[in-house]
Amino acid sequence: MLKPAERPLEQLLELMGHKGVFAILHSLQSGPLRFGALQQLTDLPPRTLSLRLKELEELRLISRTEYNEVPPRVDYALTERGQSLRPALEALVAWEEKSLR
Repeated sequence: MLKPAERPLEQLLELMGHKGVFAILHSLQSGPLRFGALQQLTDLPPRTLSLRLKELEELRLISRTEYNEVPPRVDYALTERGQSLRPALEALVAWEEKSLR
């Protein structure tokens, strides 16, 4: 877990180093997704995905919305703060594409 005394940028950079975080943030740019869809897109085991989602929620980069339905439904979406990372995420994708050439 992240230490509360750290600065937000340090927390984000530490978290970005964990497997699947970039994939989660990148996937949610197109809109809200459910846990199963995120699991397919990130290829993370359920326990790891759950942990990453909680960490991103703690940093207020994603929101978790529970619906009172049967079966239960939970959507994950980028918050306004998370959406503000779009230029940085797009720059990382462009860098990766360029470095693979």
